[in-house]
Amino acid sequence: MIVFLHGVPETAALWNKVRSRIDAESVALSLPGFGCPRPAGFGATKDEYVAWVVGELDALSGPVDLAGHDWGALLTYRVATAHGERLRSWAADVASVMHPDYVWHEFARIWQTPDEGEKFFEAQSAAPVEARAGMFESLGLPADDAVVVAEASDETMASCILDLYRSALPNPYHAWKEAWGPTTAPGLVIHPAADRIDDQMQSRQVAQMLGARHATLDAGHWWPVQAPDAAADLIVEFLESVH
Repeated sequence: MIVFLHGVPETAALWNKVRSRIDAESVALSLPGFGCPRPAGFGATKDEYVAWVVGELDALSGPVDLAGHDWGALLTYRVATAHGERLRSWAADVASVMHPDYVWHEFARIWQTPDEGEKFFEAQSAAPVEARAGMFESLGLPADDAVVVAEASDETMASCILDLYRSALPNPYHAWKEAWGPTTAPGLVIHPAADRIDDQMQSRQVAQMLGARHATLDAGHWWPVQAPDAAADLIVEFLESVH
């Protein structure tokens, strides 16, 4: 079973194109608050999301191959390093975010700043869907996928994003380094060559730290929808090589 995790500000729909190109059984999970309700009392911190993912994996039968994008990738790294016995394999991108020297990107720094983050999402919510979709399209999302992301953006997702990013200071590595090291399950670090938030050198260094393979994909940050054929081929090739 392949389990796909999406990132921010996305929903499980991000993986539809890749999943349709892979014959293996798979499921794309919707993180709490992202296109679905935020459970009562759920703090939306990085560790609460990790615990939620682990719970979802425990509810599945059979071996699990975990694949994550963006924040889904960061959760994948944490599960692979701290709860590796639950995985048969893993694959994830934005590895540089897990580097000890990583500095958060501009949007993250806004969201992590009290008042500024709230004002950012208030302005976004006030904009029509077409305007929000245009912004996402300017960041590299294909037009149809930009509309899907824009339509899913709401106050619930915004509140979860703010809480999630504010729980990850100064960066995820420093919060999770006690379990950092080579993973028991084989892993693949995916580096989208045109992703402005994923430094190639740091990505390779993180792959080395984890004892994982490293592959470069000719796409940008949203590679699951920008290059679904190549993405599916890369994931299938990796899974076939380790099983």
